[in-house]
Amino acid sequence: KDPDKITLTQSGLAKRIVEALDVGHLPRKFTPADSKPLTKDIDGDPPDGRYNYASVIGMLQYLQGHSRPDITYAVSQCARFVHSPRRSHEIALEHIGRYLKFTADKGLILRPSGNIELDCYVDADFAGLWPHEDKEDPTCVKSRTGFVICVSDCPVIWISKLQHEIALSTMEAEYNALSYAMRSLLPLQQTLQAIASGIGLSSEAVTIRTTVHEDNAGALTLANMEAG
Repeated sequence: KDPDKITLTQSGLAKRIVEALDVGHLPRKFTPADSKPLTKDIDGDPPDGRYNYASVIGMLQYLQGHSRPDITYAVSQCARFVHSPRRSHEIALEHIGRYLKFTADKGLILRPSGNIELDCYVDADFAGLWPHEDKEDPTCVKSRTGFVICVSDCPVIWISKLQHEIALSTMEAEYNALSYAMRSLLPLQQTLQAIASGIGLSSEAVTIRTTVHEDNAGALTLANMEAG
């Protein structure tokens, strides 16, 4: 075994989800979700109700938040409809289960770089549901934030969720995502500094290099103006 490698898995929970969804007899899925976004599907078929939709969502959220960032987007889509799921939402949930059926033993493989450093990778779409949902529904024009924060090259925080604000441009959507990511990044930076102090390292001996990776020029310009 690699002494520098840490593997995080929750195979027991993944198998419980597969059992709860009763998809063990169905063919595997090679991705957690279809490429087409999940919509409200108001006029779609009612749910079968063979399982507790909210309960499965709760288990999936715990799984994705601790060891399976690969299903984060798919779970976020299904979680939108936890209070009024349709059959199409159950099918999307079962899709995740069929993916987990053959990947239950998979998880995060962490190999710390040895340097105390933070990297934040952030991105956003712009009104990604607009072509797919009711154009009169404000939710369909909300953009999606996605980011992952790594400590010493190991992911520790990851998010995929719709933004609360309605962005009016790609730049604004990217800036909102950047702002949301920084609300997790800065407290984490302070926590690392507090840990270093708690184990007796002087502030001079600890240098936490923090890099934020953002690919939108407008959002970068605005962020630098705000910082200045």
